Amino acid sequence: MPAVTRLFGTDGVRGVANRDLTPELAFALGRAAVAALGGEGRPSIAIGRDTRVSGSMLQAALSAGMASAGADVLRVGVTPTPALAFVTPILKARAGVVISASHNPPEDNGIKFFSAEGMKLPDATEDRIEELMRTDAGPRPEGEGVGVVRDAPEAIDRYLDHLAEAADASLEGMRIVVDCANGAAFRLGPQILRRLGADLVILNGEGDGGAINVGCGATHPEVMAAAVLEHGADAGVAFDGDADRALFSDADGHVLDGDDVIAACALSMLREGDLPGDVVVVTVMANLGLRRALEEAGITVMETQVGDRYVLEEMQRTGATLGGEQSGHVIFLEHATTGDGLLTTVKFLSLARKRGVTLRELTSSMRRYPQVLENIRATDARSVADAPELAAAVRTAEEALGERGRVLVRPSGTEPLLRIMVEAETETEARLHADAVARAARSVA
Repeated sequence: MPAVTRLFGTDGVRGVANRDLTPELAFALGRAAVAALGGEGRPSIAIGRDTRVSGSMLQAALSAGMASAGADVLRVGVTPTPALAFVTPILKARAGVVISASHNPPEDNGIKFFSAEGMKLPDATEDRIEELMRTDAGPRPEGEGVGVVRDAPEAIDRYLDHLAEAADASLEGMRIVVDCANGAAFRLGPQILRRLGADLVILNGEGDGGAINVGCGATHPEVMAAAVLEHGADAGVAFDGDADRALFSDADGHVLDGDDVIAACALSMLREGDLPGDVVVVTVMANLGLRRALEEAGITVMETQVGDRYVLEEMQRTGATLGGEQSGHVIFLEHATTGDGLLTTVKFLSLARKRGVTLRELTSSMRRYPQVLENIRATDARSVADAPELAAAVRTAEEALGERGRVLVRPSGTEPLLRIMVEAETETEARLHADAVARAARSVA
């Protein structure tokens, strides 16, 4: 296998399936992962995937690599990323792995590992896996020492029970539009909501891996919001491809993101004395309105770089039990070790029912500041981010905004993009400065 550079991004290994992320690479990754994570004795590793067409190919290659290194492979099937993280310790597996590229287009795919406790791996462990890939120094047993591959779909029933137990109230009589994005939640999302009593309108629920995230799901929440109005629903929810995040709509068709969910849940948990340390963890992308709503209530807001793994690390450091991202990754640490779109849906919607209010009323405590986002395609986004021309444009915008807004420029951790966000008191002002910063970025991209 040719030498590789740093494979792991902020959320596992990703690339175009069968070009960047090949079966040969998946096989080598499986062998190296067993060597790095297997420990003593004969390990077992749980594996799940989303609906992408390339998923079965990569699962076969990854499973073969792990089996060749002496690990038994437990195939959970098509399942959300957080479900795999939850069932890994239940299955007493030494590690878990999900084949998914989350919100990316259908031609992409990815491989993401979890520890035996269902936690994302630290950078040092990922580096160790890469080192072992280069040397192929892992075990290669023969005879009965070779691993076997078997199905373990029964573990998902435990996950559904876990979701049901987390609900604060029944959803009986609530009409909900559910956009499954043709992704990993196309079965489990509707199952748990129906189990809680909801009446559902299903969008993109066929599990068509060739259409995952295409004009639907959490990357296109306006589709779900329009359907809420069309069907006179009480709420809507849109999952992304691997269902580790969710976006919502209230009955009036207003899209609600992770900031809305965090604000509503944090204020409710504070009132009920269920917010340890009165601390919530968010990322640099969190809306200024969220920060102000929480701080006015006496909640300390801790900030991290983008990525729910970094949110989780800060939650563990501070003892927080609630944190997340604007994109819809929300972590309820008492219930999960990672962002979980289905759990977030259960907690958010059942909180509204428990309090006897609409989603609009539930989220009314936060005044949202307009944010304008620009994505600039760049082969080397980090170099563009460091360019003096861009730095000058950012300084100009920041000086004009003062305390009334902010500018954030960062390379994407999952795609060849430079992400620009400008936040201001009015959308016109945010757009003005975002356009200026984006022009500077394009001039050096």
